[in-house]
Amino acid sequence: MADRFRVTLAQLNPTVGDIEGNAKKAREAWAAGREAGADLVALPEMFITGYNTQDLVQKPIFHQTAMAAVERLAADCADGPALAIGAPWADGDQLFNAYLILKGGQIASRVLKHHLPNETVFDEVRIFDAGPLGGPYSVDGTRIGSPICEDGWHEDVAETLAETGAEFLLIPNGSPYYRNKMEVRQNLMVARSIETGLPVIYLNMVGGQDDQVFDGGSFVLNPGGALALQMPVFDEALQHVDLERTDEGWRAVEGAKASLPDVWEQDYQVMTYALRDYMGKTGFSKVLLGLSGGVDSALVAAIAVDALGAENVRCVMLPSEYTSKASLEDAEAVAKALGVRYDYVPISEGRAAITNTLAPLFAGLDEDLTEENIQSRLRGLLLMAMSNKFGEMLLTTGNKSEVAVGYATIYGDMNGGYNPIKDLYKTRVFETCRWRNANHRPWMMGPDGEVIRPSVIDKPPSAELRDDQKDSDSLPDYPELDALLEILVDQDGSIADCVAAGFDRDVAKRVEHLIYISEYKRFQSAPGARLSPRAFWLDRRYPIANRWRDPSGA
Repeated sequence: MADRFRVTLAQLNPTVGDIEGNAKKAREAWAAGREAGADLVALPEMFITGYNTQDLVQKPIFHQTAMAAVERLAADCADGPALAIGAPWADGDQLFNAYLILKGGQIASRVLKHHLPNETVFDEVRIFDAGPLGGPYSVDGTRIGSPICEDGWHEDVAETLAETGAEFLLIPNGSPYYRNKMEVRQNLMVARSIETGLPVIYLNMVGGQDDQVFDGGSFVLNPGGALALQMPVFDEALQHVDLERTDEGWRAVEGAKASLPDVWEQDYQVMTYALRDYMGKTGFSKVLLGLSGGVDSALVAAIAVDALGAENVRCVMLPSEYTSKASLEDAEAVAKALGVRYDYVPISEGRAAITNTLAPLFAGLDEDLTEENIQSRLRGLLLMAMSNKFGEMLLTTGNKSEVAVGYATIYGDMNGGYNPIKDLYKTRVFETCRWRNANHRPWMMGPDGEVIRPSVIDKPPSAELRDDQKDSDSLPDYPELDALLEILVDQDGSIADCVAAGFDRDVAKRVEHLIYISEYKRFQSAPGARLSPRAFWLDRRYPIANRWRDPSGA
């Protein structure tokens, strides 16, 4: 009986649907593990297909292709360590989220996910069938238990594995980021370690997929919950973990412990990596955005440069007669600081043409929001024309506060293919700009130092669609608005909860009303990086036609 067991953890970034590309990454990881003398090379949940596949995995030709790829992988990796890989697996009319152990040219063992998550971004109950509570599998005489992702969050799976002879737990995950989630994961895994008395290896994937970013941060705990190894967040990495048999059972040898950045850095890294992977996985290499001189577009420009490099970012100022001199100066200063291309495209002539075209229809009617929105929609049209002509994806720049209450023009400033700050409230936008000015990291492709000058951050926010316009003319001040949105959106709270927190009932009712009537805009909005468990898209799905209003607001 062996007294030492080496696991190679492959914290890698798959691409949804790139089955052959993902298989190639698996082969390379296996080869590295074989070179390092590993007994087992482990990859994350659903690695062969990428994750989260949503309904794509139900398409028979898709999961059949994935299964065939795993069988080829088993044949290719016959001479060396076992390879554990997440994959869909069909059995009759059932489809499972499986973890497959490849050894000796075949699929030697199969673990089927038991607890299927059916909340936030996950719909696994409607996609997969639940597997039974099973026992451990054996690799070279060592018995290993592998609760798959959600199964690790429930004590029954781990306890069953321990009771049936598992000597350590290897938990493959496709666990996406939200703020402070690492603490949640580690607390749960400590509980599993304490309950079972076994070492716990938590293996997570990395990479962006639509709105989600899988942040890695794989780690190893010894019995009792002591941290033995911590892998970095967000980066692809291979790590060899040695376990030694002692009189008390297996114990992980202490390894490197990467430091984890604070939540401000993690949020910024998520927004950057989400954009970078969204671009790479959809085939774009360059972006453009409207740079207004305001704080939101300045932050998106900085994120874009840090994600893609200044040479791949085009910023466009589209001024009207309402654009202030300060905004013109601020926009140009941000563009120069970031080193991007900066184009100047006034909208006055186009606006005049549209106004003249509509004049016979609008005769005798007062100017109102219609004329303001024409400016925004004209800018959206021009930016989309540039996107088409230059092959650059348009970024939209609305923050979560604006997205929540519909303070944006559909088919205007909402135009775009991706929104890096979609889940970032306005108050956090200000602080994130300050954080970026004060911090630079090796993973940032943009310049060090101040890239968003203080005048951009400190001036009162304005859409600049009419004379002397301020956001506060239409909305509560952002600290109050964001606090209300935290209650109504993030906490699913009521008007009564807002009042109990000290807010005016009428203001809370108005904000609630704006949230509900803006649902149709969000339904048509661009995807964006998920930073919280209540991001607008899969985390929060509401009907568009909806007459519900909180009766506690009466």
